[in-house]
Amino acid sequence: MPGQRSITEAEKLVEEKLGGIRVRREQMAVVANMHRAAAAVRQHLENSVLREAELTWTAFVVLWVVWIWGESETRRVAEEAGISKGTLTGVARTLQTRGLVRRSGHPTDGRLAVLSLTEEGETLMRRLFPEFNEEEAWVVGQLSDEECRRTADVLRRVVLQVEAHGEERRLALLDGAAPAPRRSGRRPRS
Repeated sequence: MPGQRSITEAEKLVEEKLGGIRVRREQMAVVANMHRAAAAVRQHLENSVLREAELTWTAFVVLWVVWIWGESETRRVAEEAGISKGTLTGVARTLQTRGLVRRSGHPTDGRLAVLSLTEEGETLMRRLFPEFNEEEAWVVGQLSDEECRRTADVLRRVVLQVEAHGEERRLALLDGAAPAPRRSGRRPRS
């Protein structure tokens, strides 16, 4: 479990801290629990089935995207994996060094790069994914098949909400301004 506190302890602390503040608690609980669930699942899978393959979650997701979609432009892989192009560059370099992916120039646009799985990468995914899926099943083992379908549907609706209306919402919140550049959290050197 991520962190030192249980989900119940965290919920109690949030209630104590926000007791007098007007917030939409049910919606907050959904988003907080999605985050906590994602972090717990990711950590469990990295520390179990992905550990023996010496893969991080992000490396596995990149392999998955290229395995499912086939040869793909790096910008599309980054988009599908939910990571920045800069992060993909480092992950792809590591996977390429391990002989799992091949990076080549785009056939018609020299400014673009394409990723594909090597034979070794294909073999790894065919062997690893069934083990990964067994852990997925274990993680949701307390849910019935119907609860899994309903939960997947609800989460899909959350994703569709953000995909369909997120940009419009962002523009409204920022009065049409572009978002400020992301910062690493580091302070500039003096």
